[in-house]
Amino acid sequence: MVQASVNPVTLEEFLKLPEIKPATEYIDGQVTQKPMPKARHSRLQSKVTETVNAVAEIAHIAYAFPELRCTFGGRSIVPDITVLRWKNIQFDDNGEPLDDILIAPDWTIEILSPGQSSNKVTGNILHCLKYGCELGWLIDPDDRSILVFEPKQQPEFCCGQDSLKVLNGLQLDLTVEKLFDWLKMRFD
Repeated sequence: MVQASVNPVTLEEFLKLPEIKPATEYIDGQVTQKPMPKARHSRLQSKVTETVNAVAEIAHIAYAFPELRCTFGGRSIVPDITVLRWKNIQFDDNGEPLDDILIAPDWTIEILSPGQSSNKVTGNILHCLKYGCELGWLIDPDDRSILVFEPKQQPEFCCGQDSLKVLNGLQLDLTVEKLFDWLKMRFD
């Protein structure tokens, strides 16, 4: 169950709190804990992350991070998958990425968990778009659909053989059906 803090805290106070699992998010002065992912959620999260990185990392276009905290625009959220363009990843002198992400993802991907509020998750995607995000997906494993969000446009409802829009520059051809086929783990 998702828990919310009773007393409002500041973003600075929230960022000093110890990290816990599942992650907590800071939205409008409230701290809420994300639900614990279940098997389908985890499977989709890992397959989408692997698929994006197989194309994006080699070409130095972008990188997909699972469960990466992003703090910007007065919120601190943890999308299920954060995709950052290579140019937006800050590196230290050893070529390792810096831990703190203080910008909106270039592409934010959320996977609904049972009992999770689709409105709250949509709110996080819209917040990302407001602060420079190029693309958002809301994946619903229960009805096998994906809402695709782009700045200043109505969301697009995608299902079945619909092609999915991906971050510009990525050579990735995905349909909704192909994405949900990744849930099948028996190949007999």
